[in-house]
Amino acid sequence: MKGLKKIALATAVAAMPFAAHADLKALDDTAMGNVTGQAGVTIELETQVSIGTFTYTDEGSFNVNDIVLGGSGVAGGPGTNLLDDLYIDIDVEADGDAVIHVGSISGAPIDWGMTAGSMELVAADGSESTTLVSNLSGWGNLGQLDIRVDTATDELQLDVLFNVVDMDFDVEFLGVGIRDMAIYGAGYIAAPSAATAFAYADVHVYKGDGLGASTMTDVLRIDIADISMDVSIGAIEIGGTSIGSIAMQNLTISDTTLAVYGHD
Repeated sequence: MKGLKKIALATAVAAMPFAAHADLKALDDTAMGNVTGQAGVTIELETQVSIGTFTYTDEGSFNVNDIVLGGSGVAGGPGTNLLDDLYIDIDVEADGDAVIHVGSISGAPIDWGMTAGSMELVAADGSESTTLVSNLSGWGNLGQLDIRVDTATDELQLDVLFNVVDMDFDVEFLGVGIRDMAIYGAGYIAAPSAATAFAYADVHVYKGDGLGASTMTDVLRIDIADISMDVSIGAIEIGGTSIGSIAMQNLTISDTTLAVYGHD
């Protein structure tokens, strides 16, 4: 599994302090060349993003309300509210491929956090609505994000190492609460370590044809080559009372393809 050697400092990140002042700056080509062996662009970034309402409208609407994305502090984690200690390397290789690497300035994984007040379905005239999910709050760490736009295959290729340390939410229309959900690398539940601290995802996105006997063309294709993780839920609540916990070890999703397109 590529990329796992880059996360030796994984489990220490949650306790690290972070700067409190927003900053955006770029290294010059000389400094960039010393790191990568060629000229390119590096962006160092600190940010926090808030969205009052995100709405997808077909006939009715799907709304996500009160979204906040930042550091782990926005979801009760140990970091600040800023998504920080983050840099983005951008290079265009000789074959024309665009290569984007997201890493941390300090070398430790990047803590992230997000919250959302509610996710709801709303009738076109606003007369009826159903809240699907509410009180979503979660935080974790990003170990690696590599993005390549491959000119030979016209694919967007994503390699990601991430974890979710703690996530809570309510599935309101079912009366179910999920508490202390965590996602780590395959094998973490049985043997927690830096080598198993991150789930891994290898995803390819491109334009292609429909699946099997489908006659559709120019659809959005999403190929999941590999997703490997351990998943645990500390408590499943019904009526405010826990009915137990769940653990899934060595969960692997592979050889999975989706074809996405609109319909009448």
